[in-house]
Amino acid sequence: MVRVALVGYTNVGKSTLMNVLSKSDVFAENKLFATLDTTVRKVIIDNLPFLLTDTVGFIRKLPHDLVESFKSTLDEVREADLLLHVVDISHPGFEEQIEVVNKTLAELDAASKPMVLVFNKIDAFTYVEKEADDLTPPTKENQSLAELEQSWMARMGSDCVFISARNLSNLNAFKQLVYERVKAIHVTRFPYNDFLFQTYESDDLE
Repeated sequence: MVRVALVGYTNVGKSTLMNVLSKSDVFAENKLFATLDTTVRKVIIDNLPFLLTDTVGFIRKLPHDLVESFKSTLDEVREADLLLHVVDISHPGFEEQIEVVNKTLAELDAASKPMVLVFNKIDAFTYVEKEADDLTPPTKENQSLAELEQSWMARMGSDCVFISARNLSNLNAFKQLVYERVKAIHVTRFPYNDFLFQTYESDDLE
C-alpha cells in the first residue's frame, strides 16, 4: 500500500488535517509538539486506500528530550512514497519554516521524494493593506492571500494547494490532488490493480 507522510514545522495543523482525512481522533492542540508520536491510519479517497502518517513537527533546534520521538518520524519520512509538506500560511515566518523543513528533508536524503506543499490555516491569514497614497515599496506584510497563492502556484504549479483543515476550506481540491498523486504511484507499483480506477458508463453494465 502506498505510504503518505504529513511533514512540516511544528504547530502547522498536521494532526488536524490527519483527523479530517482519516476521520480519526489524533490529539491536536495549538501548541508546540502537541504530537510526540507518529500515528498511522488507513485512509480511503474514493476507492483508493493508502497509509497516512502524522509525524512529529520539525523545528530549527530540537529539544534534547524529543530526540527519540523524532527518530520515529525520520523513519516514517524515509519510508514514505509521498510527502505532504504542511505549512502554516498565517505564520509571519512561514517561508523560513519551509526552509527548515526542506533542509531537514535534504539531510534525510528525502528531498527528492514526490511532495505536495499544503498551505494550511488560510482562515487565520491576515495582512496589512497599503493605503492608496502610500508609495513605499510593499513588504511581506502587505501581500494578500490571493497574491501569495498566485506567487507560489507560479513556482510550484499543481504541487501546492491552499486549504483550511479547521473549517474545511478547499478540502475537496486537496483530496483530489492527493488522490491523483497516490494513484500515480499506485498504478506504477501495482499495475494489476487498475480495476480500482475504472469507471463504467451505464451502457457497459447492460
